[in-house]
Amino acid sequence: MPAAVEPDWASSMAFRWRRRVSAFGSRGELQPVRSLSHIALADLQNIDEQKDVIDRNTRQFVAGLPANNVLLTGSRGTGKSSLIKACLNAYCRKGLRLIEVDKDDLVDLHDIVDMVSGRPERFIIFCDDLSFEEGEAGYKALKVALDGSISAQSDNVLIYATSNRRHLMPERMSENLTAKHQEDGEIHPGETVEEKISLSERFGLWVSFYPFRQEEYLAVVAHWLEGFGCASTEIEAARGDALRFALERGSRSGRVAWQFARDWAGQTRLSPARKRRRG
Repeated sequence: MPAAVEPDWASSMAFRWRRRVSAFGSRGELQPVRSLSHIALADLQNIDEQKDVIDRNTRQFVAGLPANNVLLTGSRGTGKSSLIKACLNAYCRKGLRLIEVDKDDLVDLHDIVDMVSGRPERFIIFCDDLSFEEGEAGYKALKVALDGSISAQSDNVLIYATSNRRHLMPERMSENLTAKHQEDGEIHPGETVEEKISLSERFGLWVSFYPFRQEEYLAVVAHWLEGFGCASTEIEAARGDALRFALERGSRSGRVAWQFARDWAGQTRLSPARKRRRG
């Protein structure tokens, strides 16, 4: 199998791991991300506790201090991925770099870690929207990369993963039937449940995200509308439309708030007459 190709490390702060298939075999490479998100930590509203935990852990890591792999779980659109991107923007000048790895490519984690282990930068391997079905190869590879390998974990690499599932695998009612009840009243999960829990337990930090309440959602809408140059009177006029927008999507989240703000601010600027009717 051809050796993986190292990138031009100065070409970007973030990279994606990709496999290319040729007549000579399959070869992995890190592709520079040319267009990066500019989101800042200050843009992420109403997730202060989660932000403090991730920011602190990342600062420890960048400073060369002990830090943990992190699993971010919870409702869709609540800022899990954005928080990781914001940390990159905050600490890239101090040597932080990001490598995005798809679930199907987790079997290559060992190669990726080997490639960056001698580098002076600090690397977060980012696995977004992670979940596994029974028997997937990436599941075992991730377990090994977290702490199950015979080799020591590289001190310039951490894994940050996001997921809608706390234990990264589907949980079924039938699995609870294998739980064992001890004489002292304790309940011990069955082997299937234990196996599913064992992966998430390998992350040193678990950070949970939750849907926004109405006023929290509206505060995020106001933040983004202000960022798009809307006046306070416009922001107030947008409240009803913002709530309807969230109702149609069945979710009040930071993502929905950002999508609404883009739509509302764009429409208002495109049609001044519509702006006057709203005011």
